[in-house]
Amino acid sequence: MNVFLVNVRDDDFCQLLPEKLARLMADDARIKIMAFPPLGIQTLAPIVRQDGHRVRMFDTCHPQMKAAHIAHAAREERPDVVALSSLSVTTYPAIKSIATQLKIEAPATPIILGGIFASMNASHILSDCPYVDCVGVGEGEELLPDYLDNLNDPGLVAGLVWRNGEEIVQNIPRPPIKDLDQFPYPDRTGLPIDYIESLPLDVPAVLTLDKFSTIQTSRGCPYNCIYCNIPAFSNRTLRYRSAKHVLGEMQKLNDDGYRSIYLTDDHFLMNRKRIEEICNGMIKHKFEFRWGCEGRVDSTAIDQLPIMKQANCNALSFGIEAGTQKVLDRLNKKQTLEQVEHAINEAKRHGIARIHGFFLIGSPDETEKDIMGSFRFAARLKLDTFNFNRLCVYRGTPLWKEYVDRGIIDDERDWHKWFKCSDIDPTILPSEVLNRIRMKGYALLFARRIIARPIQTIKLIRAFSRYMERSDIIGLLSSPFRKRTLFRKPDLPARMIDLGIEKPERTPLSVP
Repeated sequence: MNVFLVNVRDDDFCQLLPEKLARLMADDARIKIMAFPPLGIQTLAPIVRQDGHRVRMFDTCHPQMKAAHIAHAAREERPDVVALSSLSVTTYPAIKSIATQLKIEAPATPIILGGIFASMNASHILSDCPYVDCVGVGEGEELLPDYLDNLNDPGLVAGLVWRNGEEIVQNIPRPPIKDLDQFPYPDRTGLPIDYIESLPLDVPAVLTLDKFSTIQTSRGCPYNCIYCNIPAFSNRTLRYRSAKHVLGEMQKLNDDGYRSIYLTDDHFLMNRKRIEEICNGMIKHKFEFRWGCEGRVDSTAIDQLPIMKQANCNALSFGIEAGTQKVLDRLNKKQTLEQVEHAINEAKRHGIARIHGFFLIGSPDETEKDIMGSFRFAARLKLDTFNFNRLCVYRGTPLWKEYVDRGIIDDERDWHKWFKCSDIDPTILPSEVLNRIRMKGYALLFARRIIARPIQTIKLIRAFSRYMERSDIIGLLSSPFRKRTLFRKPDLPARMIDLGIEKPERTPLSVP
């Protein structure tokens, strides 16, 4: 069979290189993109090929791989199946557009949708989008080959939700994969794209031009932060690949010339024995790349930072979220301010070059004093980079359920939306107020950083200036103080639309 694997992105989270670098690389046939590689389809491609199928991959971050281009390719090549992969609800409009255009050009080709958003909303999607034929719920490594083997009898495929005439059929669930070592390593050559290392969350600041890739060594999360849907998707379990299998993939990456690696695990720092095995293997094999990862500040494996540094770890990202215990507890973060400071201090003490802090503002019942407390807390931490984003709510999170119980969100009508919490929750400061406070907080944070850590600040700006025009650096540093342009009007909950309300009344609501 001929199979198309398509990674669907939100264009706001995928950026071409700045003009200076684009000019330098104009003669290269491969384009350069500031984004993480699409590990989902890269992982599935070699698995599907093992069964004798032909595979063509697309990533919609490529300027020549948009919906119209993929539809044209489908008309020319007539694939037997098109598999769309998506992580987030933000891509749903793009999914519908691609599915529509594909059906116009290749009406007989079945379309299967996979990913976290699809898995959590399978029946809703099939009811809403007639051009998607079925949804794979859960992991795709076993499900997709099973589906290809049973195109004429989809009822045999565990984990599949499919349309049988007017009826939507949910097959028996497919259990999580136990042995993550059984699959071949991802195909990182099948797309004409090089993914460039930039700051976290796709901030347009290039860090290196080294050959860059990502790797996932574990899956899942056992915690239950109110803003995250990963625990619901993984049933709050954590599964590991063996250190041997991880090191085999790292060896291939090293041999293929990759010199910058980022581990996309939700919590790499959870298992000290496994970290020790992986890092000792990296040291033994003398891998030439630098690498980074994400973790919790309360992880038991913080004491593994020395060996991580020996293995050439140069970047750590922590989900700090808030600088007051009140807000951390409201987010159900299960960590303390003391743990935050200790983890960052230890990372710096052991020589980790770049520490990034993720923060949220606009949590329920959070005051201006609380928000400024977070900025002051960040100012005294030994962070190299940071970002403060407004809290959002997505289906599948505990916060979504809370809003359903409070009557703010209608689960049946709002499933395909996501919201800035400050736009819908009357217990949260209004968005315009939050933006004003954020500007004030950034001004304080930048001033203290320049005064307290001038050398660190100069080094960071010099790192940016290696690959960025001066005007781009000025634009990057000034962005927190500019009014943001919205590409589309934010969604509102169905009940607010019914009542003609554009902004919630600022009357506190009680939580049942």
